[in-house]
Amino acid sequence: MHPSILCLILGGGRGTRLFPLTKSRSKPAVPVGGKYRLIDIPISNCINSGVNQIYVLTQFLSASLHRHIANTYKFDMFSRGFVEILAAQQTNDSADWYQGTADAVRQNMRYFQSDEYTDVLILSGDQLYRMDFHHMLATHITTEADATLAMIPVTREATEGFGLMKVDSKGRIIGFVEKPKTDEEREPFHIPSEWIDKQGIESKGRNYLANMGIYIFKRKVLLDLLTAEPMPTDFGKEVFPRNHTNYRFQAHLFDGYWEDLGTIKSYHEASLALASDHPPFDFNSREGVIYTRGRYLPASRIQGAILEQCLISDGCVILDGTRIERSLIGVRSRIGKNVVLRDVVMCGSDMVETDSDRAQNAQRNHPDLNIGDHCVIERAILDKDCRIGAGTKILNRDKVEEFDAENYHIREGIVVIPRGAMIPAGTVI
Repeated sequence: MHPSILCLILGGGRGTRLFPLTKSRSKPAVPVGGKYRLIDIPISNCINSGVNQIYVLTQFLSASLHRHIANTYKFDMFSRGFVEILAAQQTNDSADWYQGTADAVRQNMRYFQSDEYTDVLILSGDQLYRMDFHHMLATHITTEADATLAMIPVTREATEGFGLMKVDSKGRIIGFVEKPKTDEEREPFHIPSEWIDKQGIESKGRNYLANMGIYIFKRKVLLDLLTAEPMPTDFGKEVFPRNHTNYRFQAHLFDGYWEDLGTIKSYHEASLALASDHPPFDFNSREGVIYTRGRYLPASRIQGAILEQCLISDGCVILDGTRIERSLIGVRSRIGKNVVLRDVVMCGSDMVETDSDRAQNAQRNHPDLNIGDHCVIERAILDKDCRIGAGTKILNRDKVEEFDAENYHIREGIVVIPRGAMIPAGTVI
């Protein structure tokens, strides 16, 4: 990999679309895949691509994220590698929160203003994908681009949630539109199938190029763009649309699995897909290991349960008579007897209760961690350290789309139990 490339991972804003998973943590710290956190994805992609100088930009509830990074990513003392948090802070130049992606990078320009770095790689902290950045950097260098943007072909139906780009015959970007709502906005950005096929990617009806939020800039160009008047706050909405005629912005096409986990629905669907017979993204792959904190947990113990299309993490205890279908079970999860789980994402626990702890819970009439006996739970997300009392039914039979209660929330029809929440025995949701 290029020896002088710096990576900036954008930790995002408040993560309101992922609430309540972001109620007590920043978006990059949200659990994923049973034992990982979202931030592990871009950091692992960097490490596997030879990029080991990484800053994570964040401003909301970053304590747990900072702890995870400090405990996980420790480089050789003789190397120059690092992964560090850059939390928003008041400086002589700015006293404001980050106002957008470009503003977040501008407020941290002092970390890449020197000639030590020739290029800056900018990533998002809430996406699930595996990419070798060598290929993108090769496109960046061979085309002599000022900035290179990763794009993924999408169908017309999928365009509404993305920024779209128009390219010329050589892949130079000549037009932008952010999240088009109508066919009139969309039509100028239709890309002929022949051009996409010539890039070595089968178009398969995907004739639009969506912005993945993955960029490589020449360092000097990035500094110039961020300090030009009027100062931009966002890359997709301002930096690229304003400057594509004066700078060479190049497209780099990607055709692997890529999912933006920015909403409860996308998070739930992508998590359940990991447990399918043919998962679109496999953490257990030799082509780009995904790293995380080593926990040294024992193997999971399963007593007479029936499991169908499940992903079971380390340190779990699942008791007899339980049936689990199309679900992801996180680390240290404890599931009682005769429980039924369908389409459930269970994030697990940060602690393990002893028999003595459970005896004290009984005296206080508190449910044990995590799911008591005889519960039925469907289409739900259970955040870490939650306590579901025996006989509870979480079914959302009335198909409520949005609702907020004291100890649970419903988003897009999915019931979410927040971190540490307690659901009394016999509750029906």
